[in-house]
This record gives sequence, structure tokens and C-alpha cells, in this order.
Amino acid sequence: MKYSLSASQAKEIDRYTIEEIGIPSEVLMEKAAMGVAYAVREIANHSDEIIAVCGIGKNGGDAIAAARILAMAGYSVKIRILGDMKNAAKETKLQLKIAKNAGVKVLKKVNYSDFRVVIDGIFGIGLSRQITGDIYKEIEQINATGLRVISVDVPSGVGADDGRIFGIAVRADVTVTFGSIKTGCLLYPGAEYAGKTVIWDIGTDNSMLSEPPSTFYYDEDPQLLLPPRKMNSNKGTYGKVLVAAGSGNMAGAAYLAAAAAYRTGAGLVRVLTTENNREIIQKKLPEAVLTTYKVKENGALDEDSVADIKEAIEWATVILIGPGIGQKGAAASILNYALSECKVPLIIDADGINILSKLITEKTGEKASSEERIKKLAEILPAGTILTPHKKELSRLIGVSLAELSMCLYSAAEKCTVGNDLIFVKKDVRTLVSFGNSNYINVTGNDGMATGGSGDVLGGIIAGLIAQGESRKAAAMTGCYIHGLAGNAAAARTGARSMLAGDILEAIPEIISPNNKQKESK
Repeated sequence: MKYSLSASQAKEIDRYTIEEIGIPSEVLMEKAAMGVAYAVREIANHSDEIIAVCGIGKNGGDAIAAARILAMAGYSVKIRILGDMKNAAKETKLQLKIAKNAGVKVLKKVNYSDFRVVIDGIFGIGLSRQITGDIYKEIEQINATGLRVISVDVPSGVGADDGRIFGIAVRADVTVTFGSIKTGCLLYPGAEYAGKTVIWDIGTDNSMLSEPPSTFYYDEDPQLLLPPRKMNSNKGTYGKVLVAAGSGNMAGAAYLAAAAAYRTGAGLVRVLTTENNREIIQKKLPEAVLTTYKVKENGALDEDSVADIKEAIEWATVILIGPGIGQKGAAASILNYALSECKVPLIIDADGINILSKLITEKTGEKASSEERIKKLAEILPAGTILTPHKKELSRLIGVSLAELSMCLYSAAEKCTVGNDLIFVKKDVRTLVSFGNSNYINVTGNDGMATGGSGDVLGGIIAGLIAQGESRKAAAMTGCYIHGLAGNAAAARTGARSMLAGDILEAIPEIISPNNKQKESK
């Protein structure tokens, strides 16, 4: 597990390092500049013209120092200052003086076509306003040139906390960040501007925070995250997953979710679906236990099926409900039975979330605030319920506009779990798993996973992990991580454009047990 930092956390670490430990800020700046200079050396030759575009804050000081280090190593480097140096940070003033003493030229005007590499040190993590005027035009020119760009800590214009863009932002090839990555470089759209992110150690540590970071991501062998397996075991050892999914025309959703639970290691998987799907499920997944129900012509659940549904709910050690199940009377009845009858972990996905949205609206009214909707949701659902909405489903569920979610999904993530024990898996290009005051950002996956059925596979993976004894929170996070890695493996074979959800499903084994090197307890 690795942590990401907000702007305030990064500033707190710097303050502690300087004031409590006593390491001068000039020393930290020099170390940061060495990291930036190293990144430039990775892509530039001594014959390349390099321009460091610097603001007047400490970020600009880092860039100025990097320019001087490169110049003294024989590179052709110039400096461009944006802003009035009379108002600059004292460290930045000192760095400019040193650079001039070392013979580095400072340009008042720049023709970016004369250069090959840009060091972006215009704004750092403290930016909180829209970029306008001359600096806006300068960033436009940098982006229009197609030059190689190295950004310092965060690309200028990217919000360090949430990845939002303050009007315009520098598009970097590489972002050199210090100590820990900033959260805004993990979240979109900021991640798109950050390019490849390199973490450079400057001697600071997250232990210097008054409270541990609450945002994190995985970047490790997925097998280290999986629940152990035993030689002396049987199918009952690894749990029983109930997948309530698939309306008459959506048998594929039930199959993908159930097969993913099996592929992830669940001992038994039972599919609860409409009678119309019997033949398809039995052919596609003969390993599954099958319970079917009948639906009346008006879409309501046939009363004769109620006993079988309740028995299936009682049988399970984890329940996934919603993929392709529909939103008519029968599906709503099954969800109601699950909410009232089940005493095991519950995962609600897709149509199950849409049914919940309608139920919340009925109970709170059309004009209820997002806080009121979330509070009511927590009253209705058992503690620890996992919800797996994509942005549109989340918008309907909590009453926040899709435009607002698209601008800053992270803010909505923090809002969803205030005062409750629910776990939200907010599916997006960077899926967020939120619980309490913690947020996991999933950094695996690719655009090929934007295909029908991908979410059904994810739901099945999470259910399969819980069945094997993983905690709900860990299963949600690990499930997203494995899902993305499987998507990457599938894309490597088929190409992202041609990828199907079934390709993700078939890639799961190579992710969780490559070369049969399973984590095993004897």
C-alpha cells in the first residue's frame, strides 16, 4: 500500500521537517531540484535546448535550482520567470541569485519553438484559483509546442487535492513529485496531465503527519493481498456466493458475475435468476448451483417463488444482487427480501442501485438534499453494505448532478460515507473505494474496460473474495485492483479497443495465481 497526500498534508510534512527537525528549506529545495534534474537527464541530450519556466513560489525555486544543476553539468538551459520577483519566496529569490552567479541566462521573452524540453515550475500544490491572463497564454504556448515537459511536484494548473483543472494546466510527460504522490496526480483529469509520475525522496516522511494519510492505492503483487488457501480444505471452506442477477434478456450479466466469483476462488456459487435464463446459465456455467424464479405478466414476482428465494438468501455467506436483474416488481421484491432477510455481507450493483434510488426518492422526496438521501440510504441498508455505482448511478442515488461528479468525483466520495458504515465503490476511470474517512484510489485498468459486463465481473470478484474470508473493505479494494490488472492483461492480448468483459474474466487466473505461485498456509 502507498499513500497519496493532499496539499495541506504535504505542507504539514514540510513544516515539520523544517521547524521541528531543523532541516533548512533550502536543503529540501536542493534535493527536490536534484530529482527534477535527474528526470530531465533521462530524456534530454547535452545538445538539447532546455527552458525552465518558473513561478515565484517555492515550486519555481525548485525549477530554478534544477536549471542551475543541469547548466553546471554541461546542459544548455535558460530560465523564464513568470511573476514579480519582488513578491517571490525567499528561497526562490536565493535560487535565482545562485543561478545567475552560475551563469544561467534569464529570458524575458521566449520562443518555445527554440527549445526541446520544458521544466514546468509555474505553480505548485498551493494553487486554488483559476489561471487567467498572461500565465494562461504562456501555458497555452507550452502545450501547443509538443515539447517534452517535466513538471515539478504537480503539473501547473492541476489541483493537488482532487485533480481538477483550474482553467488550464500544463500537459506533462513526466511529473516529479516529492515524498509521496499528490492525490490530484492520481485522479482524473489531473492524472491525464501528469503523465508518468516519479516519486523522489527528499528526506521527508508521512510519519511526520499529525494523523496518518487517509488516501491510498495499491502498487504491489496482487497475491500478497489475497486471502490464504489451505491444502486441507473443501468447497465449503471458501464460502458460498449468491448472485441474484439477470432478467429475461440479461443472462450474460448473471453469468459474468457468477463466473468471476468462481474464478476468484469462491467454493460455491449459486445463481438466482429468472426461469427464462435456466438453459443459458446451465450451458455457460454448469458449475453453478441454480435457483430460478417466475415472473408474472405484470412484472411482479410469482408468489410460488418466494420460498426458494428466501432459502437461497439463507444459504449464502455473501450476496451480490443487481447485475442485469431489471427494475420491475420482481427485482424490487428480491432486493427487499435481501435487505430484510440476509445476515451476511451484501453487495448491491447496477439495477439494484437504481431500485434503491427510486426507493430513496419515495422516502425523502424529489427535492431532498444529497445529505438527506445518504442518511436515508444508511438507515435502509445493513451496516457494511457495499455499493458499486458508476457515475450516472451514483448521481441518481445521492442526488448530485452528473456534471458535478464529473468535475470532482473525489468530493462526492468523501460526502457519501459521512456518519455511516457503508462502503462505496465508485466506478470510473480511476475507481474510488470509500469508507469512513478513507479513500482507496484504484490505479489499474484501461479504457478497454469501458465495455458492457465489465462491472458485472468486478461485482463477482469482490463477492468471491468476501466468500473466502476477506473483510468487506479489503475485498472492495483488492477486487478493484485485480479487476484492473486482469483488464490490463486482457488488453495486452486483444487490444483495448477490441476487449470484451469475457476477456477480463478469462484473465483473472493469470493475475491471482501466475505460475501457480499461490499464497498458501499449511
